Amino acid sequence: MNIRSLTRGDGVVIGAAVVLFIASFLDLSGYDCPSGVDCSRFSSPNAWDSLGLLMSVFLAGIIGAALVIVGRLAPRKVVGLDLGQFGTAFTVFALWTAFWTIIDVSDAGAGLILGLLGTLVLAAATVAGPLVPALKAPLVGAPKPPQAVQPPYGGQPDQGYGYPGAQQQPYGAQPSQGYGYPGAQTGGQPGQQGQPGQADPAQAQAAQAQQAAPQGGAAPAGDFTPFWFAVPVARPLYGEDGAPNPIAELAPGTWYLAVEQRGQGLIAQTQDGRRGVLQDTTGIQRG
Repeated sequence: MNIRSLTRGDGVVIGAAVVLFIASFLDLSGYDCPSGVDCSRFSSPNAWDSLGLLMSVFLAGIIGAALVIVGRLAPRKVVGLDLGQFGTAFTVFALWTAFWTIIDVSDAGAGLILGLLGTLVLAAATVAGPLVPALKAPLVGAPKPPQAVQPPYGGQPDQGYGYPGAQQQPYGAQPSQGYGYPGAQTGGQPGQQGQPGQADPAQAQAAQAQQAAPQGGAAPAGDFTPFWFAVPVARPLYGEDGAPNPIAELAPGTWYLAVEQRGQGLIAQTQDGRRGVLQDTTGIQRG
């Protein structure tokens, strides 16, 4: 589970569920104490005294909120539907029941009024959360790209190609070669000594071709350079074969490697080595 995948809409859902739980302990109906009568011992029932109202309004809303949050943290499907869809149905049902219950009661108490407001906010957040951009924003901001670690004097940084903070070399450039490096030019004209750092042209071209060719022997797509990126919200990653079902979900706060450009999308690689197509690249943060 990745808590960074929660959105602001999920935060509203959690807050509304807490309000709904508190409302279940408040009075369901009010009363007017007649003059001259001691009403100190009179107590109005709450939702826990009415099993039907408790299950259909308060617990239904809380269960719906829990399904929405669990579905966001660990996406799973039941009979072809996401847990979030089941949670949305529960919250709408709780709102519908609370609305008709408060209409039927002549003198609604604080428990019913607060319960109606809680289910209203809860249902609105679950329905509008995936649609409103302000609610789709991440609840916890993405972390800053990790800084490059300075190697010890004379050492080389041990970082993957394109990792945020790694030093890049120009495409096709060769590392500096010291005197006596294998492949240094020692031949040529008679009596001429090889110059330090000069490589044989044939070997240099072969090294450039080997460096330019990606794994698998396929030619690179244009001048695309792999880079690390993070997504602002959770986004699906589809298979390269064009299957409609996603193979993984990219979560905010995690860095992924873009290895290829495909149309308007990116071929991304996850930490476990899976590769797929990220179709929605709007708002991604490059490392």
